[in-house]
Amino acid sequence: MTPSDTTSGGPAQPAPAARPSNWNAPNVITGVRILLAPLFFWMLLADNGADGALRWWAAVLFIVAIGTDGIDGAIARRKNLVTDLGKILDPIADKLLTSGALVCLSILGELPWWVTAIIVVREVGITVWRFVELGRGNVVPASKGGKLKTLVQSVAISLALLPFWTLFGDWVFWVNGIAMTAAVLITVYTGVQYLLDAAKLKKSGL
Repeated sequence: MTPSDTTSGGPAQPAPAARPSNWNAPNVITGVRILLAPLFFWMLLADNGADGALRWWAAVLFIVAIGTDGIDGAIARRKNLVTDLGKILDPIADKLLTSGALVCLSILGELPWWVTAIIVVREVGITVWRFVELGRGNVVPASKGGKLKTLVQSVAISLALLPFWTLFGDWVFWVNGIAMTAAVLITVYTGVQYLLDAAKLKKSGL
């Protein structure tokens, strides 16, 4: 019998698993995504709609940054590196990039402000609500519709950023318009879904 058995009067209990450090690869990737956002904004606005090299590089930077969203999440789940800090930073990074890109496009006069307002208000509102529920101990995971929404938004914004019209002609604007319309519709739809979920949580007293 070991000393721990003698002291506790029973079998020794296994030590609790160590919590992953906040300074892990997924969180670092998320942090880099946040730091890249101001550079992206500057590059996009500095081009001022001239469709030059800065515009192309801004679009590429956005695509690379938004593409790391799935990478850091996959690493965190596979390596058991999910942290509370990561849960906070990840949505902030995503919303900062997507919402900031939409605002910049509206500043440049390339996207109606009402489109930006609908998406940004929905994104910020739902994110705040999820944080509130997380504080209450209720984890609200992203739904399948929410994941599809993120994908459609990313594609629509990427197409709006890439000045393909300089290569292929004005018909590209029609493609961009269809993609952005799809992004708005799915954004509103999934937002309503989350509101219904919020009503259910409130009704259940959670």
